[in-house]
Amino acid sequence: MEQETELRGIVEEITFRREDSGFTVLDLSCAGELVAVRGVLPQITPGEELRLQGNWEFHPTYGRQFAVVRCERAMPTTAGEVLKYLSSGVIRGIGPVMAQRIVEKFGEDTVAVLEGQPKRLAALKGISLAKAEDICENFKKQFSLRQVMIGLERFGMTTAECLRVHKKLGGRAVDLVKSNPYLLCENDLGIGFERADTIAAAMPDPPAQPLRIQAGICHVLRHNLHNGHTCIPRERLRQPCAQLLEATEEIVDEAIETLVAQRRLTAYQAGDREFLFLSYMYRAERNIAAHLRRMLRFPPAATRLGADLDAVILRMEDELSIHYEEQQRAAIRTAMDRGLLILTGGPGTGKTTTLKGILALFQKADLKVSLAAPTGRAAKRMSDLTGAPAKTIHRLLEVTWEEDDRPAFSRGARNPLEASAVIIDELSMVDVPLFSALLDALPLGCRLVLVGDADQLPPVGAGCVLQDLLRAGQLPTVQLQKVFRQAMGSLIVTNAHAIVEGRTPDLAARDRDFFFLERSAPARAAETVAELCAARLPKAYGYHPTADIQILCPSRKGEAGTARLNERLQAALNPAAPGKREVTIGRRLFREGDKIMQIKNNYDLLWSRKNGGEEDSGTGIFNGDIGMLEKILPADGILRVRFDDDRLAELPFDAAEQLEHAYAVTVHKSQGSEFPVVVMPVVSVMDNLAYRSLLYTAVTRARKLMILVGSREQIRRMAENARRVQRWSGLAAFLREEEEALDADG
Repeated sequence: MEQETELRGIVEEITFRREDSGFTVLDLSCAGELVAVRGVLPQITPGEELRLQGNWEFHPTYGRQFAVVRCERAMPTTAGEVLKYLSSGVIRGIGPVMAQRIVEKFGEDTVAVLEGQPKRLAALKGISLAKAEDICENFKKQFSLRQVMIGLERFGMTTAECLRVHKKLGGRAVDLVKSNPYLLCENDLGIGFERADTIAAAMPDPPAQPLRIQAGICHVLRHNLHNGHTCIPRERLRQPCAQLLEATEEIVDEAIETLVAQRRLTAYQAGDREFLFLSYMYRAERNIAAHLRRMLRFPPAATRLGADLDAVILRMEDELSIHYEEQQRAAIRTAMDRGLLILTGGPGTGKTTTLKGILALFQKADLKVSLAAPTGRAAKRMSDLTGAPAKTIHRLLEVTWEEDDRPAFSRGARNPLEASAVIIDELSMVDVPLFSALLDALPLGCRLVLVGDADQLPPVGAGCVLQDLLRAGQLPTVQLQKVFRQAMGSLIVTNAHAIVEGRTPDLAARDRDFFFLERSAPARAAETVAELCAARLPKAYGYHPTADIQILCPSRKGEAGTARLNERLQAALNPAAPGKREVTIGRRLFREGDKIMQIKNNYDLLWSRKNGGEEDSGTGIFNGDIGMLEKILPADGILRVRFDDDRLAELPFDAAEQLEHAYAVTVHKSQGSEFPVVVMPVVSVMDNLAYRSLLYTAVTRARKLMILVGSREQIRRMAENARRVQRWSGLAAFLREEEEALDADG
């Protein structure tokens, strides 16, 4: 890690500031030299003396800059310091003239007056009591942040950490953190357990050891949420906790009992095993089970179509010039009759045709139907396939985002959706918290159709909703199994089914839509992938190298991983050229014309889009959105990106850490998407990624052409490896338990 440098000086001028994040660019007078400084520096004012820690960087446009990690400053105490602070305009309602009058009147008592004595302040001519109260309230807020920053920086916390803690814990943050620094890793502050441990060690009075043990156990459970587990068997939790905390398993067990008693953890006994949940995750899975059982017990009311649905479906077949297979007909009937359906099936089995039939029947019954999918790309694909508008699930639930980037949904039990039927596609991507929120928002009697492919990769978030619902065996399910004749002509389809069945796909064909090129060395495979994308496929088939072709990789790492391939492909497809602007931000070189992907949800980014003759606009660019870097505006510090659905957004340079190149992306990032052409290197795949569902997911992303480049043996091993990444969850057990409870009720 690079050694941090210390810098001291006086703030001369604030040149840029984002109030929401505290990101600031300023000029610092340091030993007679004017230095450009950037970083999270909320409420810094000209004339302030700063002690900064950070690193020197070279910005391609602005030159040498000092990137701040920590900022230390003293609270203004003397009348002169307070006058300088107030004159900066940091307090709404106080300018230089008013600041002079206040300090002349109250002198050394100025801070005490502004903190809570509005009546004394109102004694000054020109300040009403209402204005005095407003000034005092603003001062307390601003001064509170400065006090928290100064108090927490003593423990080695970065300026950005201090800002997040103040937003979450308010003016009492210093006292709360001093009494228990492990609050920092339990409040969605982006501060991990190890970091909280370091902060605790910097305190003169370290907290009691039980607080550390309890926080460490919760940390291990939270860490496992990122691995997909909603719970962990108790016997599996003891050893890693003991190892992390350097404690005995007996001490860990005692702490678990305390956490359960405090309801910070929930214990659930299944047979002879005890499972431990973070309590909010337990409630979410329980909520799902209760909602679904209620929907089964109280099906929706009959519609005006009457009881003879078979006759209605036959007439619909005539109208649409289509013939449904019996499984498809059963799915359409079930969606209408029972009001709850899981529809599954692999490629070529008629899921889309069935889905369109269900939608047509709902519309015939005058039901108000809402369509949704987990991601923007999946929702767009759903809309393209059905001809009906579709939203992301978040948009359907009218999401707003809290300061800690947690979703809050306007639609819920108290404000349900205005829909009488909801259809969700790509359910395999939906995690437990989102599915629980969706069910909360369904009005009484609303029909629900869940569509997905259980052989796909599981969701990025916690849980495995689709697989758990199928495993529980309690819900009406139709699994489409027949591959239609027209789909059988596609080697993509037949090879996808071969992979699901554990067989090696057909790699010998040379004249169909699935090709294999043998390359045993990762570097040679990467070279071939780049050649295919840059030259061979565009020349032979006319495919556009960025609009039509997508490289999918099992991993980010290695010669054939996304990181190295993106470097190769940027050089091949978008080389430097006169007049083409580029900028290095962090470790990435961005160039106008680059294919890029958003890798973190950014709910505040504004976008605009031309929609016919009108202009549409909104906020939010989300993880997995792919686009083209159209323009770099160095003077404004802006990257202008046009995303695939024609949304145009401007990202400030300080948000560019949320972007990466997308000539090559991981298979996990491709879920819910479909591309005309997919090229995938399959060589030296890491053992923890060399499994069937990853290969299957990649193959089913291709619409017209799929090319595997790599080792036959590697492909064979992946197809045969049915091992899924095991996910511990309670949903299937809770569903079965609900069924048993209902049976007992009689």
